[in-house]
Amino acid sequence: MPGSGGHASDRPFLSGWQSGSPLLISMSSLRFSGRLTTILTMVGVAIGLGNVWRFPYMMGQYGGSAFLFMYLVFALLIAVPAMSAEWALGRATRQGPIGAMASAFGDRIGRPVGIALLAGILIADSYYIVVIANVAWTGGFSLIKGFSPETMSSYHASLSNGVLQYSISVIIAAAALFVVHKGLNRGIELVSRLFVPLFALVMFYLVFHTLTLPQAIPKVIEFLKPDFSRIGPREAFAAMGQAFYSVGLGGSIMVVYGSYLKDDANLPRDALLTVSSDAAAALMASLFIVPTVLVFGLDMSSGPGLIFSTMPELFSAMPGGRLAGSLFLLVLALVAFLSAIAAIEVFVSGLSDPRQYRWSRGQLVVVTFVLLALMMIPSALYPPFIGWADMVFGSGMLVGGGLIAIIALTRGLGRITTAQQIFPRRVGFFASVSLFWLRWVIPLALVVVLGTYLFSLTSGTEV
Repeated sequence: MPGSGGHASDRPFLSGWQSGSPLLISMSSLRFSGRLTTILTMVGVAIGLGNVWRFPYMMGQYGGSAFLFMYLVFALLIAVPAMSAEWALGRATRQGPIGAMASAFGDRIGRPVGIALLAGILIADSYYIVVIANVAWTGGFSLIKGFSPETMSSYHASLSNGVLQYSISVIIAAAALFVVHKGLNRGIELVSRLFVPLFALVMFYLVFHTLTLPQAIPKVIEFLKPDFSRIGPREAFAAMGQAFYSVGLGGSIMVVYGSYLKDDANLPRDALLTVSSDAAAALMASLFIVPTVLVFGLDMSSGPGLIFSTMPELFSAMPGGRLAGSLFLLVLALVAFLSAIAAIEVFVSGLSDPRQYRWSRGQLVVVTFVLLALMMIPSALYPPFIGWADMVFGSGMLVGGGLIAIIALTRGLGRITTAQQIFPRRVGFFASVSLFWLRWVIPLALVVVLGTYLFSLTSGTEV
C-alpha cells in the first residue's frame, strides 16, 4: 500500500502519473475550467476576514513597511512552497484529505488523520460563518441607517438577540451549501469570478477615497516608513505566522482544490500568483484602514474589534463614510463567504468520493447543513465561544494540518512524486535544493510557528 514504508510509494504514483494505469483512470474527473478561474478561486479562499482585519493591525503595530518586508520574505520562502506542496498532494492523489492521507501513510494512520482534518475544518467553518453573519449584518444595517453612535447602539442591541444572529448564520450556510451543490464549475468558480474582482474594485475605491482625506498622504508616508528598530524575534515570528495563516493553508482546502488542478498546471508559478494577490489585498486593506485610523486619531485594535468597534466610529466621522464603510463590510463578507464555501466543499467532496464512501453529493449537502446548523448554536448564542474555538480549530489546526500535508507529500508519497508534481521540467541543483527546502526547512519553520502559537496560548500573550 502507498506510504507503507520508505519511498516505495514513489513507484506506483510515478507510474500512474506517466502512463494510463488504473490509478490515473480512477482519478476525479473534476477540473478547473481555466488558469484565470483557478487563480481567482484560490485567491478567493486565501483572502479571508483574518487577513483583512489582522494584517493592518500587525503592520501598524510591528514597524510599518518593515513588517511588510518580513511578511513578503516569509510568504515567498514559506507560503509559496507550502501551497505548492498542498496542491501537489491533492493533484497526485486526486482525493480529499482522507484519501490523500491514506495514500501517504496507509489506512491505519492516514484515514484517522484525514477524518480529523475534515472534522476540524467543519468546526472552524461553523464559527466562521457566524462571524460572516456579523460582518454582513453590520454592512447592511449601516447602509440603511449609517454609523452614528445611536445607530451602532441599536445595531449591537439587535445582535444581542442570539436568535437573529443564528438565523442570519443559517441563511449564509444555506447559501454556501447551494453553491457547493451546484458544483465546481457552475458554483464555486462562478461566485469566485464575481466576488474577487468586486472585492478588488471596492478596495481600490476605498484606498483612493482614503488618499483624498486631509493629512492622509503624510499619514500614508508615516505608515509606510520602515522602522526596523521595532523588529525583533517576536515580530519576526508574527510575520512568519501571518504569512502562513493568511493564504488558506492547513492540509484541507488547498489539498482538495489541488485535486481539481489540471495535469499541466505550473504549481510554483500559480502559488506565487495566489500568494502575491493575497498580499496585495492585505496591503490595500492596510492602506485603507491604518492611515484613516491615524487621520482621525483612533486607536488600533486587533481582531474583530477593529471591524466592529473602531471602524464604525471611523466611518461615522469620515466624509462619505456611510457608503465607504458599508461597501467595505459587505464586500468583505462576500469574499469571506468564498472561504466558507471552500471549507464546505472540503467536507462534502471528501465524503462523496466513491472510492471512500457511497454517499451522494446531494445527501452530503443535506447532512452538512444539519451539522452546521447544530454546530453554529454555541457561537451564535455565546460569542466568547468563537475566540476559544478559533484558538483550537483555527490557528493551531491550520499549522498542524499544513505540517502534516507537507510530510504526507515529501515523506509519504516520496521525493520522486514530489519532484514530478512540483518540478516536472527541472532537474539538477535547483530541484535538489527545492526538495531539501520542502523536506526540511519548511517543516522546521512550521514547527517554529506552531511552537510560537502554543507558547502564546499557554502564556496568555499575543505573538
